[in-house]
Amino acid sequence: MAKKMETLEIDFVGGAVGHRLRFGGGRGQALPKAVGLKSGKTPSIVDATAGLGRDAFLLASLGAEVTLIERSGHMHQLLSKGMERAREASYELAKIIDRMTLLHGDAKDLLPTLSPEVILVDPMHPPRTKSSLVKKEMRLIREIVGVDQDSTELMQVALAHASNRVVLKWPQKADPLAGIRAPSHQITGKSTRYDVFMSL
Repeated sequence: MAKKMETLEIDFVGGAVGHRLRFGGGRGQALPKAVGLKSGKTPSIVDATAGLGRDAFLLASLGAEVTLIERSGHMHQLLSKGMERAREASYELAKIIDRMTLLHGDAKDLLPTLSPEVILVDPMHPPRTKSSLVKKEMRLIREIVGVDQDSTELMQVALAHASNRVVLKWPQKADPLAGIRAPSHQITGKSTRYDVFMSL
């Protein structure tokens, strides 16, 4: 396990995250649209399954206050280190990181205490049939955090506590997550879709 952790580093400064920050397309991207970021409106967001923190970082870079919840101790540690490196890298990045609050715990327990406007849920997705398409990075994450067996339960908690909407990030061609109501609408990308559940 320690070896796996050494090969996975969370980088908010360079690579794909840095490129997306510079050239990503702002609030016109699918995720910002799904969570309701638009001109004159910047809701508070809870990322209930923080993972690599990339979605939270994107949303924070667009002005949103984002609370990240990660229940894996290993991933929480990697996130904390990555956020600290970014904070020290530049003033611009520090301002973004300052809009991100990282919590360690189970989102099912923490969400009822947070009163969020928007909750983003991005569980470990069903394994792809073509394993060659799964990036090494995602295989390492899966080995660290395992498989989310409680995705439906987490969504039920999220739907009960978001005052504005819940957004489920899901593979575009995957079947709907069982055990929850149909989404209000969907926003689709090349390989990912965002199922948006407006609060009732």
